Amino acid sequence: MKTMTERQLSVLRTGLIAGTFASIASTAALMLCGRREVGSMVAPTNATSHWLWGSQAFEVRRPTLKHTGLGYATHHASAIFWALIYAWMHTSRHPAQSVPAALASAGTATALACAVDYTIIPRRLMPGFEQHLSKRSLGIVYGLFAIGLAAGCVLAERSARRP
Repeated sequence: MKTMTERQLSVLRTGLIAGTFASIASTAALMLCGRREVGSMVAPTNATSHWLWGSQAFEVRRPTLKHTGLGYATHHASAIFWALIYAWMHTSRHPAQSVPAALASAGTATALACAVDYTIIPRRLMPGFEQHLSKRSLGIVYGLFAIGLAAGCVLAERSARRP
């Protein structure tokens, strides 16, 4: 049985890896859907910077450090936050989950994240990419977030078991 410190380190490691995978996968979806729907691969990511820059962030369609950099950093930090919650729940299960079970629990965690993003938090803290994307595309973004979360968690779990 793991000690509390070992478990905390495992959660942190898994959360960082899974969050990074989820961030990259969902950002790829944001880019592809953004290009298709608004003609800009970075507009949805730029919109995420609206928490600091206000509604002007919704108008920026080219890559800038001010909007794209902050937008991606914000999205990545959010992905890590949700991945840490997922990892905390995921690492408490023994034995390790199968890939289908990891996908199912990642889907549940992602549905919770989506619900919080669009019902509980203030408008200023919503993701912002909903300003550019259809509900169908948002489903793709959140779906790839879940896949990235599960893939990162399974990878972290497997690498932790190696001697």
